[in-house]
Amino acid sequence: MNPLNTALSAVSTSLLEDFSLEMTGKDVPKLQEASGCIPRGTRINVTFLGNENLRMRVDAARAVKRLGFVPVPHISARRLGSRPEFEEFLAALRAEGACDNVFSVGGDPTRPEGPYQDSLALIESGLLTEYGVRHVGISGYPEGHPAISEDILWAALRSKSEALAAQGLDGSVITQFGFDVDPVLAWIEQVRDRGIAIPIRIGVPGPAGVRRLMSYAARFGVGTSASIARKYGLSITNLMGTAGPDRFLGALAEGYDQGRHGDIKIHFYTFGGLRATSEWIARFRKEDLA
Repeated sequence: MNPLNTALSAVSTSLLEDFSLEMTGKDVPKLQEASGCIPRGTRINVTFLGNENLRMRVDAARAVKRLGFVPVPHISARRLGSRPEFEEFLAALRAEGACDNVFSVGGDPTRPEGPYQDSLALIESGLLTEYGVRHVGISGYPEGHPAISEDILWAALRSKSEALAAQGLDGSVITQFGFDVDPVLAWIEQVRDRGIAIPIRIGVPGPAGVRRLMSYAARFGVGTSASIARKYGLSITNLMGTAGPDRFLGALAEGYDQGRHGDIKIHFYTFGGLRATSEWIARFRKEDLA
């Protein structure tokens, strides 16, 4: 291996030293199946979907902790019907010892089902600190959001990071997944230029079928032009194929500069493929270290 490849290998491996994963409340059996491939202490986010109830979400957080990982339950602001419902969820998580870390997100509904308009409203409620939350994740959108203007996204990111600091809460950003490294690194530079220094986890799709990746990209407004798809390794002409984030992580390692980009990690969107993603990570790290 030449010196350049050795350096890139070291960087890409270091980016995966503290990766995080995502699952739904229905994925507990899949997590149990994949648990042997996942390092103990790995942060695992548990989503807050409309077709799941409180018990399912809490049970998933409990399973994450029981298996030796760190649960990061999502809290969807616009899906909460009331303050008591919010408190009930936090109290249930605290009873399971799963309330240290949460991820605060606005959520899919256009109109809030209760008093919380957005993620900032959850943070400013004061309930997170009251129930023992110590670390809060928030969203970042390197390629924008299909329903929110860029100015509003930047203002929201600043307001949330400042609100976390004001309440003595540690914070981090998890970005929406993408297929092109260039806008991600450019966006992180803008974050740092704006004086926002909290750690960033770059959202990456786990290995999956091309058709599934393309459908998720369309759903979340992620750019998938033919040139970007080829750069990532997606074959538009072979939708039955599969793709992993090998090229993305290689390009990220090549473009990453700690002085400009600060503290960054990787967050894997597994799309139900917890075992496939975990095995891919283990294999990628082993090959990089070889």
